[in-house]
Amino acid sequence: MTEFKYNRVLLILIFAGLLASLVIGWQRYNVEENNSAVEMVLDYEDIVSLAQTEGVPEHLLMQQFKDAGINSLAVYDTTLEKLAKSGKLTVMTGGDLLGRYRTGEKDGLPSGDPSGTIVPSRVYIFAAQESGGLALFEEVKEDLCRRLGTARVKEMTLTGNRRGLAVDANYEKLIKENLGLSTQEMRAVTAYGYNIIARPSNFVKVRPDDINAVFDRLKGFSNITGIMFVGEEVLGYPDLLNYTAEKMQQMNLTLYMIEHPLQLQFLKQDGLLPLAALSDYRCARVYVIPKDEQPKLKVDDAVHRWAITVDQERNIRVDLLRKYDKPEAGLSLVETNLKYVNGVRQSLIDRGFTIDRAGVYRQYYPNSWLLIVIAVGATAACVLLLTLIRPFASRYQYFLLVIVSLVFALLLLKGSNILVKQAVAMVSAITFPVLSMTWQLDRWRTREPAQGSFLTRIIVDGVGGLVVATLLSIVGGLYVGAILGDIRFILEAEIFRGVKLTFVMPLILITLVYLTRYNLFGKSDDVGKGVWGKILKILNYPIYLKTLLGIGVLAVVGWVYVGRSGHTAGVPVPGLEIKLRTFLENAMYARPREKEFLIGHPSFLLAVMAIYRKWPLVFHYILVVGATMGQGSLVETFAHIRTPILMSLVRGLEGMALGAVIGIIAVIAVQVLHYLSFMLGRRSAVDE
Repeated sequence: MTEFKYNRVLLILIFAGLLASLVIGWQRYNVEENNSAVEMVLDYEDIVSLAQTEGVPEHLLMQQFKDAGINSLAVYDTTLEKLAKSGKLTVMTGGDLLGRYRTGEKDGLPSGDPSGTIVPSRVYIFAAQESGGLALFEEVKEDLCRRLGTARVKEMTLTGNRRGLAVDANYEKLIKENLGLSTQEMRAVTAYGYNIIARPSNFVKVRPDDINAVFDRLKGFSNITGIMFVGEEVLGYPDLLNYTAEKMQQMNLTLYMIEHPLQLQFLKQDGLLPLAALSDYRCARVYVIPKDEQPKLKVDDAVHRWAITVDQERNIRVDLLRKYDKPEAGLSLVETNLKYVNGVRQSLIDRGFTIDRAGVYRQYYPNSWLLIVIAVGATAACVLLLTLIRPFASRYQYFLLVIVSLVFALLLLKGSNILVKQAVAMVSAITFPVLSMTWQLDRWRTREPAQGSFLTRIIVDGVGGLVVATLLSIVGGLYVGAILGDIRFILEAEIFRGVKLTFVMPLILITLVYLTRYNLFGKSDDVGKGVWGKILKILNYPIYLKTLLGIGVLAVVGWVYVGRSGHTAGVPVPGLEIKLRTFLENAMYARPREKEFLIGHPSFLLAVMAIYRKWPLVFHYILVVGATMGQGSLVETFAHIRTPILMSLVRGLEGMALGAVIGIIAVIAVQVLHYLSFMLGRRSAVDE
C-alpha cells in the first residue's frame, strides 16, 4: 500500500491562510452589515398611467403609493409623443398642418394663415397656451437644438403670443426621440414628496456642453438620489466618462446599475463599468423583474422574490418595481398594485432592511499582505494535493511553493491584482474540495471497519466524516470569499472566473486520487504501474450493453450538473424543484443548494456504507464522485461575492445538516432493502 504523507509545513501555511481569510471575512461582514437601506422605486409614468386608466385623481394615487412604501420615482427623458398625448404641446407633420388650415380646423393652432410657409415634410411644434407652456416650449427647443443641431430647428413667426417650431426631421422617428429630463415632471415628483431617480440617455457625438445641460437641469433639485442611465450607452460614452463622473461626484449622486436578467453582472451598457470605477464605486445594484416574466407571477410570488432572493441574497439596494397591468381576483387594479408595494415593503422590514435612499458600500480593499498570505496558503494547498496524487520530494515541493508564491506576491504588491485574485480563488475552489475528500479516502483506507458493524456505527462515522469534510471545504470557501472580498467584487463589477471549471476539475482530480488508492475492478491496490496502468486497465475493460446504459445515465447527469452551473439558461428548472426552493427559502435562513443536500452529502454517507458493507469499488467510486460534487458546490457558493459572506457560510452549514438527514434516511432505506432482499433470498432457499 502506497503511503501518502501530508507535509506539515504546507499544512501550517494553509492554516495561516485560513487566519488571514478569517480577518478579511470579518472585515467584509462589517462592510455588508452596515449597508441595509433599500430604495423602493416606481416609474413616475406608471403611476400617471394607472391614474388615467382607473380614473383616480393623480394626487390621490401618488399619496397612496407613497404610504404603501414607494420613496422614489424614476423620471426619464421626455418625448414629443408623450408631450403631445398629454396636451402640453401640439405636434404634427407639415402635411397635416396644411390640411387643418385648409379645412378650417384650427383648434390648438395659431391664428392667421401661415400656410404659405409650411413645408409638408417638416415637423411642426406649437406651445400650449396654458400656464407653464412657454417654459416647457423653451426646454423642448433647447433639447431639440442639442439633439439635432440648430440648423434643423427654426422658430416660427406667429401672431399673438404663440410660439412654434419647424423641424427638419422624420415625424415618426422624431416623436419617439429622447429629448431631455422634464423639469415639470421633476417638480411634480418633488411636490408629491418623493425622491427623484434621473434616467437620462446619451447623446450622439456627446460634448461637454451636452453633459452640462443634463446636470444643470438637475441642479435645481435637492432630492435626486442617483442616476440610472437609459439606452445602450451611459452619458459621456465614449470619451467623456471622466467628465460625467466628475459631475456626479459634485452632486453626490449614486450610480445605479441594473442587474442582468441572468444574474451575471449588469444589463449591457457601454461605459457602465468604467464609469463605476471613475465614480470610486459609489454605486448601488438595481433589480427589476423582467417585463415578460412579471405577468406570470402572482403578487405573493413577486413579493417573496424581492425580499429573500433579491435584496437579501444578491445585495440589491434599489428595488425598481413594475406595475401590474391586470388585477388579481377580487381586487381592483389599484388595489392589486398597492398590495404588491405594501407586501414588498413589509417583507423588507421583517428582514431588517430600512426603506430609504439606497445604501452604498464603503470603499473596501483588503490589506495586500493578508492577500499574500492567502495566496501562499492556496499555493501550499495546491502543492499538497499534487503530492497526494503523485508523491515527490520535499525540496521540489518547497521550490514549487516559493516560485508560485513569489509571482503571486509581486503581482499583488504591484497592484495588478484582479487576475491574480481570480486565479487564487479558482485554485482554492478546485483544490480544497478534493483535499477534503482525499483526506477521507486516506482515513477510510487506514481504518478498515470491523465485520458486521451496526447501522448506528455507519451513521455515526458517516455524519462525523461529513462534518469534518464540510469544515475542510469551508476553509476553501473562506479563501475564495476573502481573496475576492473587495468593493469591486461585492458590487459584481468584477466576478469570479472559471465557474464550470471549478465544477468539473474536482471530479477529474478526485478520480486521479481514487485511482492512486484503489483498483476499480479488483481487490488489489497494486495492479498496473501507478495511475496510468489503472487507467489502461479501465480502457481495456469489456463493454457490455449495461455498461453503455450506465455511461448514458452518467452523461445525462453530467449534462445537468454542468449545464446548471454558472449563469446560463441551458438547463431548465422543473416546477417541482421551484416549489422546493420556495419552501426552503421560507423555512431556512439561506436556501442550501440541491447539489449538496440531495446529491453530495447523501452520497458521502452511502460511500461510508459502501466501505462497511464492502460493496464493489466501482459503486464506492461513483459515490465518492457524488460526494465531491457536494463539497465543490459548497466552496463555489462563496464565489458569489455579491451574496453576504455570513449567508454563504450559513448556507453551507444548513446544507450539511439537511444533507446529513437525507443521507441517514438513504442509509436506513438501503439497509431495509438489503434486509428484505436477504429475507426473500432465505425464503426462496427454504421453499426449494
